[in-house]
Amino acid sequence: MTNEKKPVTIKKYANRRLYNTGASAYVTLEDLAEMVKHGEDFVVYDAKSGDEITRSVLAQIIFEQEGKTGQNLLPIRFLRQLIRFYGDSMQMFVPSYLEFSIERLTKDSQKFREQFDAAMSANPLAGPSRQMFQTMEEQARKNMAMFHEALDMFSPFGAAVAEGGKSAQAPAKSSSELEEMRAQLAEMQKRIDGLVKKD
Repeated sequence: MTNEKKPVTIKKYANRRLYNTGASAYVTLEDLAEMVKHGEDFVVYDAKSGDEITRSVLAQIIFEQEGKTGQNLLPIRFLRQLIRFYGDSMQMFVPSYLEFSIERLTKDSQKFREQFDAAMSANPLAGPSRQMFQTMEEQARKNMAMFHEALDMFSPFGAAVAEGGKSAQAPAKSSSELEEMRAQLAEMQKRIDGLVKKD
């Protein structure tokens, strides 16, 4: 019934070469990165064991992109915070929250681009306008609130916590995460200001 395109199968061999079975050609991580950017879905399998290794290959693509000058998307503070979540009791909620946040950012990216372009054309020497970052911060705040609401709906402990009078702990956590996001936005602004000054 559905006309959804099936993901392309990529096989990874012991010599680290990647083979695109759809195109019948060997590809590089850069080629896979371009496929992602163009919205082409793929699944990677280890040619020998048959295990799916898509996650590790995507992580490798991110590692390669982060290694390029001026391509950094992941702030050091964010990476450290992410590492801290491994093995933490909150680990199970992190993937859902990150997916939720990046989906919201993707939907709003066009609005951010327009605001950024307007700010740069109005005053290119001043760097990105405060308004754009305030909008991003406000969106992050909304994302956090919506995620917490969704979490409360699906959490069997949500109602019990509220009734037990322990709900005061949730805002403290939310406030801490909000401060973290503010710090990340400030760091992004410094980087963009630095790029503008170089120009």
